[in-house]
Amino acid sequence: MSEQDPTDLTGFIAGLPKAELHVHHVGSASPRIVAELAARHPDSPVPKDPDALAEFFTFRDFAHFIEIYVSVVDLIRDPEDIRLLTFEVAREMARQNIRYAELTVTPHGFTRRGIPAEGVMEAIEDARRAAERELGLVLRWCFDIPGELGLPAAEETARMACELRPEGLVSFGLGGPEIGVPRPQFRPFFDRAIAEGLHSVPHAGETTGPETVWDALRELRAERIGHGTSSVRDPRLLEHLAEHRIPLEVCPTSNVATRAVTVLEEHPVRDMVAAGVPVTINSDDPPMFGTDLNTEYAVAARLLDLDETGLAELARNAVEASFLDTPAKSRLSGEIDSYLSSWLQRRPGNGSSAQDPRRNGWTP
Repeated sequence: MSEQDPTDLTGFIAGLPKAELHVHHVGSASPRIVAELAARHPDSPVPKDPDALAEFFTFRDFAHFIEIYVSVVDLIRDPEDIRLLTFEVAREMARQNIRYAELTVTPHGFTRRGIPAEGVMEAIEDARRAAERELGLVLRWCFDIPGELGLPAAEETARMACELRPEGLVSFGLGGPEIGVPRPQFRPFFDRAIAEGLHSVPHAGETTGPETVWDALRELRAERIGHGTSSVRDPRLLEHLAEHRIPLEVCPTSNVATRAVTVLEEHPVRDMVAAGVPVTINSDDPPMFGTDLNTEYAVAARLLDLDETGLAELARNAVEASFLDTPAKSRLSGEIDSYLSSWLQRRPGNGSSAQDPRRNGWTP
């Protein structure tokens, strides 16, 4: 591997060891995999041509995004599809030097298609073990409720999380549309998951106001907030998030694609950081939004005026906000520090010939 220009911020991001905390399983399917699945299931409206997927993934609004997302979910029809998808998503992550990811899985989307729940668990776990063994990527799961499907879906998701709990499962979430889907109704299911030792990570405040974030905190005992874009409209909420060190999982390009934010230049991440709120940068549904985590770090660098040191701090934020244990956090943060130090030493005038610090095989 050739050494990169030490003045190149894009190159720095590419080699930076990273953790990702807000990224969806089906929503991470690459155009190649989506097209392959669509070809296997010709009754689907999803295009079979990878080049046509770009137009297909252009969203009018958040409701249209959900409609398209569900059509892709419908391409996953048996455990083999799930295993293929999961491992290929892991491969794309590993190519970006992502060391650790908490991947949001919506198991109800598979079981409602008739795939046995046990088959779902076996497929994702087999892919998880293979990803760690073959790619050096550590995967963990967040099982989320598709909120638009109501309490029956919540009950089934909680049952799978608590009774069939796979080894990699660490958290319990809530996704889908926020408008017309109040958070408090899901409290019993979060209470059950939390009692079983799972962490609470619901989406809130993306397409609704800060009151939805308050509901997630008070009713669902959220430890992190998915998106939380509207939090900046409530100074008291920002103060609460900062004081209690509750991270926001920020996905800039996604927020523009779903019209939660008008343009990137108006993204509220600057106000979040200025208020002292812990922020992590994530890709959400990367191929659908024409992005990946490296691109989102470049966006964050522009929005927050970050250099390499600032980007490394952003990467450490994600590690700290993760559900890794303390020794594993220390090891991954140490890898980030070593990478930054080696990169800076290679700068012209520093007189160092340090080797490319990227390495494979990080394990918690």
